[in-house]
Amino acid sequence: MQSFTHVNRTLVAASVGALALLLSACGDATTGTAAPAVTTEATSEAPVETTSSAASKSSTKTTAKDAPVGDVTAPGAKLKVGERAVVPFKYGTDKNGTIALTVTAIEQGDNADLAAFGEKAKGITPFYIRVTVENVGGTDLSYSSVSLRAVGPDGKGTGVIISGDTAQCESESAKKDFTTAGAKYETCVLQGAREGAKVAGATFDKAEGYEKSPVTWTS
Repeated sequence: MQSFTHVNRTLVAASVGALALLLSACGDATTGTAAPAVTTEATSEAPVETTSSAASKSSTKTTAKDAPVGDVTAPGAKLKVGERAVVPFKYGTDKNGTIALTVTAIEQGDNADLAAFGEKAKGITPFYIRVTVENVGGTDLSYSSVSLRAVGPDGKGTGVIISGDTAQCESESAKKDFTTAGAKYETCVLQGAREGAKVAGATFDKAEGYEKSPVTWTS
């Protein structure tokens, strides 16, 4: 488990599949590319968003008019791995509802797991956030996907954001039948940290009211 160091160069190299890696000094950036790439960027200011992939753009925040169904977990809630959080959810422009997230494990991988990212992943340790997603509201959330983030002991990002899959952590989206209350699927969210840094938990902040007060799971 880890804390990050500054990286101050921009590099682009070939990778495998739609994989992208962003190293930032603040740890609050988001990345995604239509073509395989490895990018590094240093910043000491506010979070920077450099998303260009369709999948990243599709996951948007819940607005006030999209009221969740039933009681939801309060923003800022602190949970243990294995506990369930019920949160409002919006995906794209027309899919709204209420989902339950249960982080079932936060596992540390090996740098060798990132071989597909090439030399630019040197010094990066992957972490695998395994989560069960449940449709609570019973609305049509087919083909949607969720985003979580690894954080250090201070509750801030690790300084490394990886987009893509590895053999040890394959992300899944909801299937076409994820339209009824009680429907579930399991997925893995790939995250990373600089070698020697610590990961203390995982957060969800992709809903109105949760941006600055995310739900956090720790071991």
